[in-house]
Amino acid sequence: MLRPACLLIAALCVTTGHLCADDLPNIVIIVADDLGWADVEYHGSPIATPNIDRLAAEGVRLENFHVAPLCSPTRAGLMTGRWPIRYGMGESVITPWRKWGLSLQEETLADMLSRAGYEQRAAVGKWHLGHFRKAYLPQSRGFTSFYGHYNGAFEYFTHKREGELDWHRNEKTSDDKGYSTDLIGDEAVRVIQRSKNKPFFLYVPFNAPHDPMQAKAQDLEKYADNGRDRQAYCAMVDCMDQAIGRILKALKDAKVEDDTFVLFFSDNGGITQWADNSPLRAGKGTVYEGGIRTPAIVRWPNVLQGGRVFQELTGYIDVFPTLMQVAGYSGKTANPLDGIGILDALRDGTKLPVRSWFSYIAQGKPDRMSVIRGGWKLVANNGSVLDFGAKRQRPELELFQIARDPAELNNVADENPVVIRDLYLQLREHRELKIDGIPDFLDGRDGFKAPKDWRITQE
Repeated sequence: MLRPACLLIAALCVTTGHLCADDLPNIVIIVADDLGWADVEYHGSPIATPNIDRLAAEGVRLENFHVAPLCSPTRAGLMTGRWPIRYGMGESVITPWRKWGLSLQEETLADMLSRAGYEQRAAVGKWHLGHFRKAYLPQSRGFTSFYGHYNGAFEYFTHKREGELDWHRNEKTSDDKGYSTDLIGDEAVRVIQRSKNKPFFLYVPFNAPHDPMQAKAQDLEKYADNGRDRQAYCAMVDCMDQAIGRILKALKDAKVEDDTFVLFFSDNGGITQWADNSPLRAGKGTVYEGGIRTPAIVRWPNVLQGGRVFQELTGYIDVFPTLMQVAGYSGKTANPLDGIGILDALRDGTKLPVRSWFSYIAQGKPDRMSVIRGGWKLVANNGSVLDFGAKRQRPELELFQIARDPAELNNVADENPVVIRDLYLQLREHRELKIDGIPDFLDGRDGFKAPKDWRITQE
């Protein structure tokens, strides 16, 4: 396992492009699904999240961590280190009937870590990056094992989506019974137990607390004073935290806790019908902060001093290049990365470069976009920034001094036309990255019948 001095001598390994196998740290990425900003105890929540709070106390809280407004785009950017709009994954989720997925021309995080020397690369939980062909499934995208489900919004107890069982071990149907959050946590523990003697990469994307609102009775009892949906949501978050606790305990029991890089975050903000994103504005599916800024924590005891708050702008596309640094990997990537490595900034306070941070969504509505740069944030809603000249299509613009107004309460667009112009031009340039020929998220829905037990046979 990793020794602290290894990072100081990583340059000695440039001839191989990575650290020696025995010196590689373990990597665990835990992703919540639709978790609200204020729905963790360290942000003041009444929901019991002692294990997430333990990570926050022992690690570094990333309080300015941004993701995409929806599930699949965030997962795509996490896996590639690149803006999802570049390869057709930016505007909407992968629906059950959608013949689309993470482009096969994109290298994944698991691919890179394989070259860096990680022989064991497990994905446990929700995939949601394409399933219409085997080529889009986890074990074709760099992972050595998979346990979980391909689709989003599936049933927690029956494990069904569109009436068919969507629960798999590798590419075979699994008949394992139980509440999906528990099963995901238990499998993650097994991965740690069987991998403790070799460096491993473990990706744990929970489906909790995504709808449908389904929770276990013993967890529901704790939140009986809430309305039905909020009660179930709280119970689902609580259960996920319990599973995270088992994962952290497994790392400790295996005596690899100090040599394991752990990252926790949510794939987007919570749905305001039941989640709490306060004081941030709006929620999932929007480019306001409540949709794209999420709780996030990184813990690496041997390297990063814990108990700190990190306020610089960072996010999901930075994970790939940061893990290249964690693994000491200096090899080339298949495509140019949009994210940046933040390990030095986390470790010793090195300043990150000023850059523009983009958000984009177009699922079921006209384009919504935003760009953050230098303390400002421009939001463009209900129209494409490429069509600004056409009055009937021109987007609605709002400008916020986001560094001092993270709740986006005060629109200062009228007072700052020069800032509006400069940021708007950046939005246009980003929007022009979108490729053609992307099927709509509803394409193929009419008459769709799911394959038996979601067994994917087409190569």
